[in-house]
Amino acid sequence: MVTRTVSSKRELLRDLLKQVSRLFYTTLVVVPADVRDQVSLAYLFARAADTIADTDLIDRSRRLEFLSQLKGQFVSDQIVWGQVQDIQRALGPVQHDSAERTLLERLDECFGLFQDFSPDDRRRVQRLMTTLTQGMEMDLSLFPGKSADELVALKTPGDLDRYTYYVAGCVGEFWTDLMCAHRKALASWNVREMSEVGVRFGKGLQLTNIVKDIAHDLQKGRCYVPEPMLAEAGLTPEDLLDPANLPRFRPVLSKLVRMATDHLDQGWLYTMSIPRYETRLRLSCMWPILSAGESLKLVLHSPDLLNPSVKVKIPRSKVYRILAMTTGTVACGYSGTAYWGHLRKQIA
Repeated sequence: MVTRTVSSKRELLRDLLKQVSRLFYTTLVVVPADVRDQVSLAYLFARAADTIADTDLIDRSRRLEFLSQLKGQFVSDQIVWGQVQDIQRALGPVQHDSAERTLLERLDECFGLFQDFSPDDRRRVQRLMTTLTQGMEMDLSLFPGKSADELVALKTPGDLDRYTYYVAGCVGEFWTDLMCAHRKALASWNVREMSEVGVRFGKGLQLTNIVKDIAHDLQKGRCYVPEPMLAEAGLTPEDLLDPANLPRFRPVLSKLVRMATDHLDQGWLYTMSIPRYETRLRLSCMWPILSAGESLKLVLHSPDLLNPSVKVKIPRSKVYRILAMTTGTVACGYSGTAYWGHLRKQIA
């Protein structure tokens, strides 16, 4: 009976993932089976929080309130089902995206699955979600507008570092803690030290997203490039709205790319610390780093980075090349490091 119940719940989780993100569902196959449910549910919770934060049809103050209610479900082991249902009733019906609507409609089921996790795994997800939601609250609080006419920039480099930790660095902590607890090959890892490296890994990926999506974020009234960094180049946030200012912005861009690359270097060291026979874990780390490297290369050489009508995105052929090379060599460190080193030379 227990086995059948667990199997049924896993089927429910897989079905929901398929509806919410087929891409994530497809790539999830590389994650080891004994941690797949935890990673899957953490992703769905993060996606739900992101959906709450991005629902423009709901007033900003109400979104902050709903985010706080969602975060509150992870402060203790007591789920306030009435608050979960309030979130579902208020935000589910106004979602234009069917995947987001389905996720919110089944949010209570996600919490039901969450309650079946071990106390330690619940604690890991709780820590992740209470941190991730701070990044979303930061977005809603620091960027009061939603268009280029209401553009606001981060005030200090410390704000940028804190933001990248909230929205991505904490995922490195979660991942490290989870894998060390469930994968015997990582039992000898110092969880605290490797979590710090994992934080750098996550920050590098988020910085990559920031520079890649800069033009589109500007149109939403959000400039993640801190004002002091722009001022050093004689720029204001509003100057970035003019694509013709890209040459003046390039010194700042180069500095941001170097920051991202330094973090990703730590991510590569993290990846190479995983024993080679843990092929799935290695691949799950190799793929985002190499993809980020290809993206940073495009960013540095794009003539249209500040043009919101142009999407900076690596072609599928590059993605397939990364997948083929790493999978075909069974996550070989020598081949992967040669690829990363080649990218590094083109980025530096």
